[in-house]
Amino acid sequence: MSDLSCWQQLYRLQRPSPLQRLFHPLLEQHRLTLWIKRDDLLHPLISGNKWRKLKYILRQALSEQAGGLLSFGGAYSNHLHALAAAGHELGLPTVGMVRGEPYSNNPTLDDARRWGMTLEFVDRQQYRRRQDADWLAELTRRHPGYLVIPEGGSCPLALPGVAELWQELWQEWWPELPELDELVLPVASGGTLAGLLSARPASTRVRGYAVLKGAGWLAEEVCRLYPPAALDNGWQLELGHHGGGYAKSSPADRAAIGELAEQLGVPLEPIYSGKALLGLFRDIAAGRYAAGNRLLFLHTGGMQGARGAL
Repeated sequence: MSDLSCWQQLYRLQRPSPLQRLFHPLLEQHRLTLWIKRDDLLHPLISGNKWRKLKYILRQALSEQAGGLLSFGGAYSNHLHALAAAGHELGLPTVGMVRGEPYSNNPTLDDARRWGMTLEFVDRQQYRRRQDADWLAELTRRHPGYLVIPEGGSCPLALPGVAELWQELWQEWWPELPELDELVLPVASGGTLAGLLSARPASTRVRGYAVLKGAGWLAEEVCRLYPPAALDNGWQLELGHHGGGYAKSSPADRAAIGELAEQLGVPLEPIYSGKALLGLFRDIAAGRYAAGNRLLFLHTGGMQGARGAL
């Protein structure tokens, strides 16, 4: 069984992710300044926002001497990939409940198996029960002592690790980074957005670009994770740039994301950060951002998933 010293060693090695100024004719045309926070470079395996979201979940599991970790995701899940890597690093067994067929085989799942994750495949109907108390109780009986983590790692324990991003920004990058008008990020399960809102500076708005179709429920989920968000008018969700749904995008959008990545000198995938950054640039072109604004885009990582998405 692992102990907290392993967790401390893992997170003690963390260095602030790089901050990169982006240049593009559209930004110059609309007199906008844009930086990108490269959380895709936080850790080679526990990528991006997963590194932040899992931080205190992992600490609790070790503090409680959990028998292991169990969570949910699709066949290319960044969350399951990161969880398997973290469990391997910390000596914690992991179980992934995977939406898909038992013969699913891809680099994400190959990595997870190599790091010791037990994969249990369920069909879409069963997977929809991932928040059902009866099924969760059954999983707990089958895996006694395991800490059950929601899909994407989005739970109240994830918020403090995400909130630390603000402190990191000001401690490491001030005065190179002036006061921000807006922080922009991709949103799927809502945990990263909720964590950012839990420590949002009053002078900086937060805008999330939903990567899921029919995500009208997302605002409610963010408020469930962080109830004060319901009274906070300093954030908003953009629901019109999902590209057809989660992990879906047209050939034209994929080409546009690839072109944007080349122009900006930043690696992008078409599921999360690529889709959201493309949405941001389209909104800039439409005049939806006031001239003179200082923006920061959060790259949430997940480049491993691009191995099966490009």
